[in-house]
Amino acid sequence: MADHVSGKRLQRAELARHTGCNLETIRYYEKTGMMPDPPRTASGYRVYDDAHISRLRFILRARELGFSIEQIRGLLELVDGGTQTCAEVKERTEQHLADVRAKIDDLKRIEKVLATTAAQCSGEDIPECPVLEALAS
Repeated sequence: MADHVSGKRLQRAELARHTGCNLETIRYYEKTGMMPDPPRTASGYRVYDDAHISRLRFILRARELGFSIEQIRGLLELVDGGTQTCAEVKERTEQHLADVRAKIDDLKRIEKVLATTAAQCSGEDIPECPVLEALAS
Protein backbone atom coordinates (compact mmCIF):
# COMPACT_ATOMS: atom_id res chain seq x y z
CA MET A 1 0.00 0.00 0.00
CA ALA A 2 1.47 3.33 -1.03
CA ASP A 3 1.86 6.09 1.51
CA HIS A 4 0.66 8.74 -0.87
CA VAL A 5 -1.98 8.66 -3.58
CA SER A 6 -0.78 11.90 -5.13
CA GLY A 7 -3.77 13.58 -6.64
CA LYS A 8 -5.92 10.49 -6.98
CA ARG A 9 -9.50 10.88 -5.88
CA LEU A 10 -10.87 7.98 -3.89
CA GLN A 11 -14.37 6.88 -3.03
CA ARG A 12 -15.10 6.13 0.64
CA ALA A 13 -14.56 2.36 0.32
CA GLU A 14 -11.22 3.01 -1.39
CA LEU A 15 -10.27 5.47 1.35
CA ALA A 16 -11.09 2.81 3.92
CA ARG A 17 -8.94 0.21 2.14
CA HIS A 18 -6.11 2.68 1.59
CA THR A 19 -5.92 3.74 5.24
CA GLY A 20 -7.03 0.52 6.93
CA CYS A 21 -9.87 2.42 8.58
CA ASN A 22 -13.31 0.91 8.96
CA LEU A 23 -15.92 2.36 6.61
CA GLU A 24 -18.31 3.09 9.49
CA THR A 25 -15.54 4.85 11.38
CA ILE A 26 -14.99 7.19 8.44
CA ARG A 27 -18.73 7.90 8.40
CA TYR A 28 -18.60 8.65 12.12
CA TYR A 29 -15.67 11.06 11.70
CA GLU A 30 -17.57 12.83 8.93
CA LYS A 31 -20.80 12.99 10.93
CA THR A 32 -18.99 14.48 13.94
CA GLY A 33 -17.13 17.01 11.80
CA MET A 34 -13.66 15.59 12.39
CA MET A 35 -13.37 14.84 8.68
CA PRO A 36 -14.43 17.59 6.29
CA ASP A 37 -17.24 16.89 3.88
CA PRO A 38 -15.71 15.65 0.65
CA PRO A 39 -16.81 17.01 -2.69
CA ARG A 40 -19.16 14.88 -4.75
CA THR A 41 -19.05 13.77 -8.33
CA ALA A 42 -21.86 14.65 -10.71
CA SER A 43 -23.35 11.24 -9.94
CA GLY A 44 -23.27 11.97 -6.19
CA TYR A 45 -20.31 9.88 -5.10
CA ARG A 46 -18.08 11.33 -2.40
CA VAL A 47 -14.49 11.68 -3.51
CA TYR A 48 -11.54 11.99 -1.16
CA ASP A 49 -8.17 13.49 -1.94
CA ASP A 50 -4.72 13.59 -0.33
CA ALA A 51 -5.88 16.10 2.28
CA HIS A 52 -8.60 13.70 3.44
CA ILE A 53 -6.10 10.84 3.57
CA SER A 54 -3.67 12.92 5.63
CA ARG A 55 -6.38 14.05 8.03
CA LEU A 56 -7.72 10.53 8.49
CA ARG A 57 -4.22 9.22 9.14
CA PHE A 58 -3.69 11.99 11.70
CA ILE A 59 -6.89 10.95 13.49
CA LEU A 60 -6.04 7.25 13.36
CA ARG A 61 -2.50 7.80 14.66
CA ALA A 62 -3.77 10.00 17.48
CA ARG A 63 -6.27 7.26 18.42
CA GLU A 64 -3.43 4.70 18.40
CA LEU A 65 -1.60 6.94 20.87
CA GLY A 66 -4.63 6.95 23.13
CA PHE A 67 -5.88 10.48 22.53
CA SER A 68 -9.61 10.75 23.12
CA ILE A 69 -11.99 11.93 20.42
CA GLU A 70 -12.34 15.26 22.26
CA GLN A 71 -8.56 15.66 22.52
CA ILE A 72 -8.17 14.95 18.82
CA ARG A 73 -10.97 17.35 18.00
CA GLY A 74 -9.12 20.03 20.01
CA LEU A 75 -5.89 19.39 18.11
CA LEU A 76 -7.73 19.52 14.79
CA GLU A 77 -9.38 22.80 15.77
CA LEU A 78 -5.94 24.26 16.41
CA VAL A 79 -4.73 23.04 13.02
CA ASP A 80 -7.88 24.14 11.20
CA GLY A 81 -7.80 27.57 12.79
CA GLY A 82 -4.13 27.99 12.00
CA THR A 83 -3.60 29.02 15.60
CA GLN A 84 -1.53 26.10 16.80
CA THR A 85 1.77 26.74 18.46
CA CYS A 86 4.28 24.10 19.37
CA ALA A 87 3.97 25.18 23.01
CA GLU A 88 0.20 24.63 23.02
CA VAL A 89 0.45 21.24 21.33
CA LYS A 90 3.23 20.24 23.72
CA GLU A 91 1.11 21.23 26.72
CA ARG A 92 -1.79 19.09 25.48
CA THR A 93 0.56 16.20 24.75
CA GLU A 94 2.19 16.40 28.16
CA GLN A 95 -1.23 16.36 29.82
CA HIS A 96 -2.14 13.27 27.82
CA LEU A 97 1.20 11.70 28.77
CA ALA A 98 0.45 12.35 32.45
CA ASP A 99 -2.95 10.67 32.00
CA VAL A 100 -1.31 7.67 30.31
CA ARG A 101 1.25 7.37 33.11
CA ALA A 102 -1.54 7.48 35.71
CA LYS A 103 -3.35 4.69 33.87
CA ILE A 104 -0.15 2.63 33.78
CA ASP A 105 0.25 3.11 37.54
CA ASP A 106 -3.36 2.00 38.05
CA LEU A 107 -2.81 -1.06 35.87
CA LYS A 108 0.34 -1.96 37.83
CA ARG A 109 -1.65 -1.77 41.09
CA ILE A 110 -4.41 -3.91 39.59
CA GLU A 111 -1.84 -6.43 38.35
CA LYS A 112 -0.28 -6.69 41.80
CA VAL A 113 -3.62 -7.26 43.53
CA LEU A 114 -4.71 -9.83 40.95
CA ALA A 115 -1.39 -11.69 41.10
CA THR A 116 -1.46 -11.78 44.89
CA THR A 117 -5.09 -12.92 44.95
CA ALA A 118 -4.57 -15.55 42.25
CA ALA A 119 -1.52 -16.90 44.10
CA GLN A 120 -3.71 -17.51 47.17
CA CYS A 121 -6.09 -19.66 45.14
CA SER A 122 -5.43 -23.40 45.10
CA GLY A 123 -7.31 -23.87 41.85
CA GLU A 124 -8.89 -27.02 43.22
CA ASP A 125 -12.53 -28.06 43.00
CA ILE A 126 -13.52 -26.71 46.41
CA PRO A 127 -16.24 -24.18 47.24
CA GLU A 128 -13.97 -21.73 49.09
CA CYS A 129 -12.17 -19.38 46.75
CA PRO A 130 -9.85 -16.60 47.91
CA VAL A 131 -10.43 -14.69 44.67
CA LEU A 132 -14.17 -14.51 45.26
CA GLU A 133 -13.62 -13.66 48.93
CA ALA A 134 -11.27 -10.83 47.95
CA LEU A 135 -13.81 -9.47 45.47
CA ALA A 136 -16.60 -9.66 48.04
CA SER A 137 -14.67 -7.81 50.73
